[in-house]
Amino acid sequence: MPEVWVLGVRHHGPGSARAVRDELHRIRPDLVLVEGPPEADGLVGLAADPGMRPPVALLAYVPGEPSRAAFWPFAEFSPEWQAIAYAAGAGVEARFCDLPAAHALALDADPVRRDPVGELARAAGYDDPERWWEDLVEHRGEAGTLDVIAEAMRAVRDGHVAEGVEARREAYMRRTLRKAAREGFARIAVVCGAWHLPALTPPALTLPALTLPALGPPVLTPPGRRVRGPATAVPEGAPAGPGRPPSAAEDERLLRGLPKVRVEMTWVPWTHGRLAAGAGYGAGVAAPGWYEHLFTAPDRPVERWLARAAAILREEGLPVSSAHVIEAVRLAGGLAALRGRPLAGLSEVTEAVRAVLCDGDEPKVELVQRRMVVGERLGRVPEATPMVPLRRDLRDEQRRLRMKPETLTGEHDLDLRRPLDLGRSRLLHRLALLDVPWGTPRRARSKGTFKESWSLEWRPELDVALIEAAVWGITVESAATARVRDLADGAGLPELAALVERCLPAHLPGALPYVLARIEDRAALDGEVRHLMAALPALVRARRYGDVRGTEGLADVTESMLARICAGLSPALTGLDEDAARAMAALVDGVHAASGLMDAAGLTGAAAPMGSRRWLTTLGAVARRDDLPGLLDGRIVRILSDAEALEDDVAARMARSMSPGNPPARSAAWIEGFLSGGGLLLVHDPRLLATVDAWLTGLSSQEFADALPLLRRTFGAFPAPERRMIGRRIRSGSALRSSEPGGDAGADLDDGLAAGAVRTVREILGRETGGRP
Repeated sequence: MPEVWVLGVRHHGPGSARAVRDELHRIRPDLVLVEGPPEADGLVGLAADPGMRPPVALLAYVPGEPSRAAFWPFAEFSPEWQAIAYAAGAGVEARFCDLPAAHALALDADPVRRDPVGELARAAGYDDPERWWEDLVEHRGEAGTLDVIAEAMRAVRDGHVAEGVEARREAYMRRTLRKAAREGFARIAVVCGAWHLPALTPPALTLPALTLPALGPPVLTPPGRRVRGPATAVPEGAPAGPGRPPSAAEDERLLRGLPKVRVEMTWVPWTHGRLAAGAGYGAGVAAPGWYEHLFTAPDRPVERWLARAAAILREEGLPVSSAHVIEAVRLAGGLAALRGRPLAGLSEVTEAVRAVLCDGDEPKVELVQRRMVVGERLGRVPEATPMVPLRRDLRDEQRRLRMKPETLTGEHDLDLRRPLDLGRSRLLHRLALLDVPWGTPRRARSKGTFKESWSLEWRPELDVALIEAAVWGITVESAATARVRDLADGAGLPELAALVERCLPAHLPGALPYVLARIEDRAALDGEVRHLMAALPALVRARRYGDVRGTEGLADVTESMLARICAGLSPALTGLDEDAARAMAALVDGVHAASGLMDAAGLTGAAAPMGSRRWLTTLGAVARRDDLPGLLDGRIVRILSDAEALEDDVAARMARSMSPGNPPARSAAWIEGFLSGGGLLLVHDPRLLATVDAWLTGLSSQEFADALPLLRRTFGAFPAPERRMIGRRIRSGSALRSSEPGGDAGADLDDGLAAGAVRTVREILGRETGGRP
C-alpha cells in the first residue's frame, strides 16, 4: 500500500521551505507532487540545469492570444522549488498536480478569498501577519513547522465549503493523487498550499484499493508524520454529508465538461520585486529579500543582515562603521525582548537601521528597503528552455551588444557615432515599436543629435509582451518592420509622420520606404490643412537625424507639405471658435519651428524659396485680416515681431487690439497669444508694458473679472523671475513714465552712481574720462 505525506506550506515561506527540504530527505519519496499546472511536467527536469537560477516562473499562455497568460513564480525560498530541486537531485519523478492551465485560463477567476494568515494573526492578537508568521514559524526552527501550519489551517478552514475554481482545483489534486496510487508508487509526497491540506488528508480523501489484493488498502498519513495502518474505507456510493469526503466519482463529475483552451508553457526569469505582495501577486510576501536572507543565512541572520545594510550604505559613500553595526544589533535585540519576540524580526532590524545606521534619514532607509527588503534579483533560465524565436533572437542581440537585462533601473548615455551604441539605440527603438518598453528615453545631457539617454529596466512581464509581439516576426528587426507596416496601413497623416519619427532611429530599411509612400499618398489626397500642419514638424525633426542614422532625406516631402500649408492656411483660419483657435495656434507654432529648422538644416531645395521666408510671407498676409480670433491674431503678430517681419509697429498693433472698442475677452485672448512666447518682451519694451497697464486700469470691475482667468493663465505661465521683474517695473512706475510722450527714460537715474560705470566704459573705448557723456 502506498504511503502518502501531504506537506501543507506557505507559498514563498523560508520556514516551510527548510521543513519541506528536510522532510523530503527524511521520507525519501519515489514521487513528488507539487501544486502547479500539469502541462509543465516536461519542464521540471530543467530545474537541474546549471543555467537555472531562481527566482523563475512558469508561464502559461494561449498561442495567438498571449494576453491570456498566467504565472507560477518560484524563489529559492519557495517550498515548491525545494521540492522540485530535491526530486531533481534524488533522481525521482516530480509532477504538478493542480488544475491544468488549459482549464484555469478558460475559467473565470474566483473572487479574492480571505487571507488565512491574516485571520490567524488577528486571532493571536497581532496587527501584522508577517510578524506573526515570523514568531510562529520562522523563529521556531525547523522542528514541527509543518505540523504547526497544518493544525492552524485546519482550524481556519473548519466549516469552509470549497466552490467554483477552488473546488475544481482540489478535485483535480485528489484525482492526481489517486492516479499516482494506482500507478504503484510506494511513497508519495504532496507539496501544496496549506489552505488545500484539509481537502487532501483524511477524512477528506480515500484512495481506491489497488489491483493487487495482497497489498491491502492504501494509507494516507498526516503531514510530517508517518501513520501505520489502513485508512477508513468509505463506500463509493455513500451519500455526501458532514465529514464525508468527496468520492472519486463526485470529483470526476465536478471536473467533467470544463472549458478548455490550448496553452503552451515555458520558464521565464522572475524577480523578487514581482514576488512582493504590493506587485499584485496574490500569494506574494511583503519582504522577499528578507525571506531569502532568512533561508540562506547559515547562522546569526540579524548580524549578517545589518552588516550587509552597512555595506550598501558605504557603497553610497555614507560613513557607517563596525561600531554602528554592533550598536544596531544590540538595539534590534533589545526591541525584540521588549516586545516579547523570540528573535529580532524585520520590524526590529528596520528600526535599528533607521535609528543607528541612517540617523533617522528616511531616504537612506528607503535605499536599504529597496535594495534588501524587497530586492531586485533577476533569475535566469537555461539555454534549453523553450522560447519563441523572437525571444531567442533578442537574447542573441543582447549578447552581441553587451546589454545584460537588469531589474535595477540603469541610466545609459549612448553616443550614436559609435557603432556599438548605435546598435543599442536601434534595438531599444525597435523594441519600443513592438510595445516591449525595455528602455525609457530620457533627456540627453548633450544637445547634439548624436546623443541619446535611456533608463533600462527589465521586468518579467516583458516576456509576455515578447510573446505577443512574436506574431510579427522571428527576429526583432523583421517583427518591428512588419509592425510598422501594419500601423502605417491604418494611420492618418499626423500618425504617419509620428511613425516616421519613431521608424528612423530604429533603422528599419524595409519599413521606412513603405511609410514614406503612404505619407505621399495621404498628403496628395488629404485636403485638410490641419492634418498637414500636424504632420510637418515630426517629419522635419526626423529629417535632422539623416546624417547620423544613415537614412534618406525627406526634403521633397516636407517642401511639398509646407507649400500646401501656405496655400491653404488663410481659409483654414475662418470661423474658428475658442477651442479650435487654441488648437490652431499650437499648429502654427509647430509649423513655424519646423520652417526655421528646414532652413537651419538645409532641408529646402536650391531652387525652392527658403522655408521660413515663405512661411513668414504667408503669416504677413494673414495678419492683415480683421476677422482672426484674438488668440491667433496675437500669436501671429508675436511671431512676425520676433522675426522682424511685421509691417507696422508692434506697439500700435497692441494698442489697436486693446482699444475700448474691442470686447475685453478678445483683448485678453490677444494678450495671451502675443505673450505665449515669454514675458521678457514686457520687461524690455516699456511701451508694450504701458499699453497693457493702461488697458487693464481702464477696465470696469465686471470687465476685469471676465478677463481675469485668461490673464492669470497667461501671466501664470511666465517663469517666476520674469513675473518679479514685471511687477517691479509696474510698482516703480519708471517704465510707464519713460513710455509717455516727452518722457525721459533716464530721468530717474542717479548720475553719481553712474559715473563709475561711465569712466570704465570710456577707458575700454580708449577715450578720456570726465564729464557726462
